[in-house]
Amino acid sequence: MTITSLSTGATVEIRNLKPYYGKRLAVRSVNMTIAPNKITAIIGPSGCGKSTVLRCINRMHETILGARVEGQVLLNGENIYASDVDPMLVRRKIGMVFQQPIALRTRSIFENVAIGLRLAGINNKRVLEERVEASLRAAVLWDEVKDKLNQAGTALSGGQQQRLSIARTIAVEPEVILFDEPCSALDPISMLKIEELLLDLRKQYTIVIVTHNMQQAARISDNTAVFMVDTDDGAPTGVLVEYNPTAKIFAQPDDPRTEDYISGQVG
Repeated sequence: MTITSLSTGATVEIRNLKPYYGKRLAVRSVNMTIAPNKITAIIGPSGCGKSTVLRCINRMHETILGARVEGQVLLNGENIYASDVDPMLVRRKIGMVFQQPIALRTRSIFENVAIGLRLAGINNKRVLEERVEASLRAAVLWDEVKDKLNQAGTALSGGQQQRLSIARTIAVEPEVILFDEPCSALDPISMLKIEELLLDLRKQYTIVIVTHNMQQAARISDNTAVFMVDTDDGAPTGVLVEYNPTAKIFAQPDDPRTEDYISGQVG
């Protein structure tokens, strides 16, 4: 089985997804369809499983010792958890940008972007140069670094390092990009630059963002999933309580728990 590549964002279907840490169920069965070329926000209080669900979408969850997943995640109709699917291929098709900007300390700005291409077997100098430039341009970073590509990535500011991480993800041509609190360590100006970038990237990629910043979700997302913590069975377990267009979530939610969370009464 191979996961096909598209030139635009992909559809992601989550079916009866249940992530575990050992024997403990972390989040109750999740069902949601993530639309292509949209920004989907995942919000909710700490401990509700937002990042856990996000990591399940590109099989990062299983890299944690003792973690496992039940259910399916379909990328354009193909189950990424099928036995014949290579997890590394999944992570190239569904890229991820983490909370803390990752600039590889021993590598130049150029090599920070090129490393994924090299791991994919691309070593032609001209191809690397073209892909690195295109990725830095897509991340709105080229004009700021084009004259210092051989300098260390760690010399960049926090906001620039986060855009460098995005450029690295873009370079391997994913269809979906996952963002786990990408702005939490950034100042307001850098955060707005990242938000503007995500709105632009939406034209080509399907984007899913976990954020604690409800204003950010309201500003940039098309759809929003709200997770809460349920303690009815004793142990706290995450649960998806609502998934709707963002405008509806913030103006007229279906579930009273959503309204309570957005109004600050819980969480």
